[in-house]
Amino acid sequence: MNKKGLLLILSGPSGCGKGTVLKELLAAEPNIFYSVSATTRAPRPGEEDGVNYFFLSKEEFDREVSQDGMLEYACYCGNCYGTPKKPVFDRLERGEHVILEIEVQGAKQVMESCTEAVSIFIMPPSLAELERRLVDRQTEDEEAVKRRLAAAVDEMNLAKDYDYVVVNDKVSEAVKDIAAIIRAEQNRSCRMSELIG
Repeated sequence: MNKKGLLLILSGPSGCGKGTVLKELLAAEPNIFYSVSATTRAPRPGEEDGVNYFFLSKEEFDREVSQDGMLEYACYCGNCYGTPKKPVFDRLERGEHVILEIEVQGAKQVMESCTEAVSIFIMPPSLAELERRLVDRQTEDEEAVKRRLAAAVDEMNLAKDYDYVVVNDKVSEAVKDIAAIIRAEQNRSCRMSELIG
């Protein structure tokens, strides 16, 4: 059977709980590798190169981009962020599933260049619940929460471009839904070419 791993894209608005869902998914599914992004920003206290990010100089980052070494990338607020291709493709070839937790613009780039990627959008149960979660974090003022909510509406309008939408009402159920998607995708006839000819 075809042993190549799945390339999984996970997106969703800020506050939808995708980080929590991802953490539980990775604990439950040992064959999933979380792709570490590259950035030109300086490490924050406690962050490790190759664990939290690959910390690159602007010149190193630009060289990777010019040599087609990034699956996707974007620059904003004076820093660049991207997904290095080589570690992703090496793990896929070894039969490991690779998950990218990326925003919608980066996800669009990956979907266009890797048509076999499986895209999953994490949706909050409602806009009111998303607002409650953002307020409860107590990390931003009211104006910043309003900006995040406006951005969330724009992002949620793009959910139709994804293969799957998972509502994160309960984390454990969202994790089960994503695990079920992975199992179903592994059994698609197009991925069984060596078995069915």
